[in-house]
Amino acid sequence: MLTRKRLVVSLSLATLLLFSSLSLSLCDKTPPQNDNKKNNNDDDEDLSFLEESDDAATTSHQGHFPDPDEFDEDDGDDEDDFGDFAGFDHSSEEAFKEPEVDDKDVVVLKERNFTTVVENNRFVMVEFYAPWCGHCQALAPEYAAAATELKPDGVVLAKVDATVENELANEYDVQGFPTVFFFVDGVHKPYTGQRTKDAIVTWIKKKIGPGVSNITTVEEAERVLTAGSKVVLGFLNSLVGAESDELAAASKLEDDVNFYQTVVADVAKLFHIDASVKRPALILLKKEEEKLNHFDGQFVKAEIADFVTSNKLPLVTTFTRESAPVIFESQIKKQLLLFVTSNDTEKFVPVFKEAAKIFKGKLIFVHVESDNEDVGKPVADYFGIAGNGPKVLAFTGNDDGRKFLLDGEVTIDTITAFGNDFLEDKLKPFLKSDPVPESNDGDVKIVVGNNFDEIVLDESKDVLLEIYAPWCGHCQALEPTYNKLAKHLRSIESIVIAKMDGTTNEHPRAKVKPNLN
Repeated sequence: MLTRKRLVVSLSLATLLLFSSLSLSLCDKTPPQNDNKKNNNDDDEDLSFLEESDDAATTSHQGHFPDPDEFDEDDGDDEDDFGDFAGFDHSSEEAFKEPEVDDKDVVVLKERNFTTVVENNRFVMVEFYAPWCGHCQALAPEYAAAATELKPDGVVLAKVDATVENELANEYDVQGFPTVFFFVDGVHKPYTGQRTKDAIVTWIKKKIGPGVSNITTVEEAERVLTAGSKVVLGFLNSLVGAESDELAAASKLEDDVNFYQTVVADVAKLFHIDASVKRPALILLKKEEEKLNHFDGQFVKAEIADFVTSNKLPLVTTFTRESAPVIFESQIKKQLLLFVTSNDTEKFVPVFKEAAKIFKGKLIFVHVESDNEDVGKPVADYFGIAGNGPKVLAFTGNDDGRKFLLDGEVTIDTITAFGNDFLEDKLKPFLKSDPVPESNDGDVKIVVGNNFDEIVLDESKDVLLEIYAPWCGHCQALEPTYNKLAKHLRSIESIVIAKMDGTTNEHPRAKVKPNLN
């Protein structure tokens, strides 16, 4: 037990999530603001607030920073807020011009016609957007193409400019952009799929249709094989009954895969199913290198769904803006990531792919091109991966965010052993740390991951620790006051004023929760 009360404070830091550099993020509800206001008062600033009683000081922080083990978010009026997969925009608000998109089939909704459109159409998808939001601009052509394709099915795709229709945005609790809802008979639910035309079309057709479509002719089969990127076909004894019911139930669990069924032998042959095979039979086809996956389990919903989940991703998924949602929304949360430069990709990805075959259905294998400035480098920076040599890192997913680094050469054997130890929870977590400062004599002590125990957990000291992000305007605005506080208290040896860059340093006792307001 600590002999002294230690107050460890995290100020104005929304944790730098992996997705902060990627396009899967939501835009903030307000345009980027410049909040970097400096305090220009001189060193004689009134610091009488330090003379508050211990009880008052403690009360002021209760509920916000209850324990060093669990740093809570600041409940102030930060505008650097992050939602799930949310990004931080470093740019200031600038003049913009919306890209031209042929969205003739997208209905423009305003307060005056919103209710009419939703009530007069059974199926309506509504996007709340902001014209300045880059993610909304990227979605626009995909959304427009989906609107055209779904129009014959009686589905309306509509959009609302939330920067103009504020009351509608507030009514539907829009917190970021784009926010997309799907209305069925006036009742709405969030759209949870990817932001591509194919994903939107597949997701909606599953919501409005039976889940499984019949294929009765070779011509129909050829059209499906040409159009679909991921297709499941059940070769059944009958298009109705228990087998069909199990297949349909499994289809409801997979929004990004199209399910079909047939009883026609010639159709089964086109899908690489032997016509003489015992029915029911099932196959998953995809356009990646491992094109065919034959199902050999019991023909029930749970086993079919597990089979599709385990096989719908390629053995190794290259991390891109488009693939990121598929990776992080997968039911398989644990991942092995290979960080390698573009020059070494051909050498190490095949090795990684061979190891991936052993862990199919247990781990997701992800290839990150570490020298790709747009996507790969931000991911490498987030995980603390430095240098040009190949690195393999295990990641538990976003629930606890633990990561582990392979120590040694990247071979099939080392990856296999590393993956097994990862699944058996035998690995020591890898934590980021800047180098320990050679000199640390300033009024504000510099804390990094590797000296955290020495400074912050020193039981002979009371420690005030600020965990900050260099790009955070609120942190920058705080700095002059924080420095003056440290100067004011430097003569008291038992008090330590310290700060740690939370984007480049980690410690088990310093877990900062993102502000999701």
